[in-house]
Amino acid sequence: MSEITLISWNVNGIRAVSKKEVYENLKFNDWLNKLSPDILCMQEIKAQVDQLTEKIISPQGYTSYWHSAERKGYSGVVTYSKIKPIRVNEKLGVEKFDVEGRVMETEFEDFVLFNVYFPNGKLNKERLQYKMDFYDTFLDYVTKLKEEGKSIVICGDVNTAHTEIDLTHAKANENISGFLQEEREWIDRLLKAGFIDSFRNFNQASENYTWWSVRNIGARYRNVGWRIDYFFISEDLLDNLVESKMMDEVMGSDHCPISIKLKFK
Repeated sequence: MSEITLISWNVNGIRAVSKKEVYENLKFNDWLNKLSPDILCMQEIKAQVDQLTEKIISPQGYTSYWHSAERKGYSGVVTYSKIKPIRVNEKLGVEKFDVEGRVMETEFEDFVLFNVYFPNGKLNKERLQYKMDFYDTFLDYVTKLKEEGKSIVICGDVNTAHTEIDLTHAKANENISGFLQEEREWIDRLLKAGFIDSFRNFNQASENYTWWSVRNIGARYRNVGWRIDYFFISEDLLDNLVESKMMDEVMGSDHCPISIKLKFK
């Protein structure tokens, strides 16, 4: 029986977080070495590989797979893995999405992993429509893979709180992108398509958040937040899921990491 630990974290700038103490006086690389997950997925890295040090590109024991946005200082994802993927893909096949560096797909023996930085729709109506189009394209893509018999893990910043217990002020935000009815209904559709919200499989309590606005002074200290970062698994992996948790003790970003553990025979 082998156990695989996966962590997902929107770091809001990989160059910035790499210089910070993120947990118990440990800087990012030391924290990663101490925790030593099998796979670490990071979103909103805001960097091209040629802007990074070797220490960030190749932490000891890991191979990294990057999908940076064409626009510098924006978006981007990276997957660090101790396990060699069978297949790596960074494209959904739609140029307007692929140029923003939002997806890293890595296929392993037991599952296909999607590390995704879903769009934010708050800027204007055009970006909200972009977000909804991305949602639909992504759901079509993973549904087809699932129909082909693939086991699937989806992680990342979804930029939407699913239900009223997933944010502090639900009523005040019901007309704000991130908690709009159409955004929340997309998560409903994902679940109906045969995916499971791993955290809610274990924990139905409120006040479990993954993002706290830096514009709201003291929001994290007061735990005024949103749960917008997720691990979704295809339903065939439910028997393999042994843990799903928040890592809100880890600092360095306006998001905290989240993690799951999967066991395979």
